[in-house]
Amino acid sequence: MGVFSASDIMEVAIRIEENGVNFYKFAEQIAKKEDEKKLFAQLAQAEVAHKKTFEKLFAGMEKSNMPESYEGEFGAYLRSYVDNNLIFTKEIMDKQLAKVTDTMSALEFAIQRELDSILYYHEIKKLVPAAQHDALEKIIEEERKHFQSLTNMKKCLA
Repeated sequence: MGVFSASDIMEVAIRIEENGVNFYKFAEQIAKKEDEKKLFAQLAQAEVAHKKTFEKLFAGMEKSNMPESYEGEFGAYLRSYVDNNLIFTKEIMDKQLAKVTDTMSALEFAIQRELDSILYYHEIKKLVPAAQHDALEKIIEEERKHFQSLTNMKKCLA
């Protein structure tokens, strides 16, 4: 039985939040209306807070006790999940961001990223000690609120 490295989980979670901060700052710049700018600025601040939470959550973790059928099984699954479902590589991110030219496309991009984050955090919950679940649930709930705020703003613009 192998174990999955918590540092891998932490690295991805932190990267999700860093990407979120960078994107929301970018979206704030292209937004035309003050309420749109304000929403994106608030979301950027929230992602900074999430990043700090993840850094604290995983600071002392070396590995979880996630049983695997073979060495590296869950790690391979998680990396595949990330590669196929989340935007991480700079090339893919740049290509996607090139399509974000106005508030509506920024909202659509952000809505998808928030959903991706929620799914990822649900997946990693299986890998972290039960003591960490409450903190993760709080972040998942905040990401849901971000999703709701973004979809509400999109409805207002439609």
